[in-house]
Amino acid sequence: MAKNIKDALREVCLSLPEVEERSGHGMPDFRVRNKTFAMMAVNHHGDGRIAVWLHAPAGAQHMHVEGEPDHYFVPPYVGPRGWLGVHLDRGNDWYTIALRIREAYVNVAPADLVGDLGEPIAIDPPTETIDPEDFDPLSAPHARQKLDRIRALCAELPETSEGKQFGNPAFKAGKKTFLTVQRFRRRMQLEIWVGPELQATLTDDPRFTIPRYIGHRGWIDLDVENHLDWEEVRELVLGSYRHFALKRMLKALDG
Repeated sequence: MAKNIKDALREVCLSLPEVEERSGHGMPDFRVRNKTFAMMAVNHHGDGRIAVWLHAPAGAQHMHVEGEPDHYFVPPYVGPRGWLGVHLDRGNDWYTIALRIREAYVNVAPADLVGDLGEPIAIDPPTETIDPEDFDPLSAPHARQKLDRIRALCAELPETSEGKQFGNPAFKAGKKTFLTVQRFRRRMQLEIWVGPELQATLTDDPRFTIPRYIGHRGWIDLDVENHLDWEEVRELVLGSYRHFALKRMLKALDG
């Protein structure tokens, strides 16, 4: 049977005693007695990598990254604490990957679980990469179609540009972001500034949710996975644009 990279990683990690798989940011992470030792990271914030981040033993990160930079890297966030990034699709053989995973497991597992581990599991290597939608959730045809139309709408507004924010398309009025587009766990969302008053009204509709980190500043998420009302979206986008645009941009828009 065909096996993809995510399945292969799961096979290796779950072969170790008392390992549990949980979903972290849409990708699996693996824990033993509530301590995480491995996290899969696919195109994290648009970095282009298919990798696993491992809770490596002291000194392992420096040794592997310096010795084999084609296979290993320092991951963001957890890298300063010694975690090791391991590429899963750049020629590193799966016995070696299993060995690095075993080392990470031993680094966090209780002593009673590591005494009789034996050799790392030898698996048949994967024959497929990962689902394209796992690598780029916005690559789904219906999502690309909606994104293209949103791009066209933003392009009509004065002095707008498109960039990336945490790997997602972000649209700016001058230097200030007024709209981001994301798709997480197969749900496409628009993140738009609406202000606190309208925010409170919109959340009566289940399509709208307050985002975790910037919701307190008047932003809202609109789920457009199954349906997108273009008149509604246009009105919301224009409102967010007007909030962040400079006076000369508003003058050009109204002119």
